[in-house]
Amino acid sequence: MLPNPELIHPLANFENLIYVKLSITNPNIIVGDFTYITDSDFESHVLHHYPFIGDKLIIGKFCQIAAGVKFIMNGANHQMNCVSTFPFYIFDGWKEHANTPALSELPFKGDTVIANDVWIGENATILPGVHIGNGAIIGMNSTVGSDIDSYSIAVGESCKGYT
Repeated sequence: MLPNPELIHPLANFENLIYVKLSITNPNIIVGDFTYITDSDFESHVLHHYPFIGDKLIIGKFCQIAAGVKFIMNGANHQMNCVSTFPFYIFDGWKEHANTPALSELPFKGDTVIANDVWIGENATILPGVHIGNGAIIGMNSTVGSDIDSYSIAVGESCKGYT
């Protein structure tokens, strides 16, 4: 019997491991065949992903995503060229509500791209706009705030890859 990328549960009688591609409903999340997560709801791991921003999360084939991994998207970024980073303009009741900045004025780190055969350890956090190359390994509890080269191992806070 050959592996079937069209099965949402690739292990019989194990509901907390899914092939991610089949579970996606958000058109701005693109995932390749055989990529799995140790959970039953992948999209709950993609945070601050608002449709009006338009950023994408792109994940290749054969990636392994452990439980507790978080993908933080561009909607979490705060405007840094003002007196305050507090987003007054999004809350009702503030006079600044009428002064909502254009999307072009807000910080945008670009799409988040995870290449093929990437292993992301438990409770790792991937920040907006990061690109992780083929075959990279991201250690558990790591925070990835910069690009990681292919076939690198990255561990720690704001980790850089090591080959």
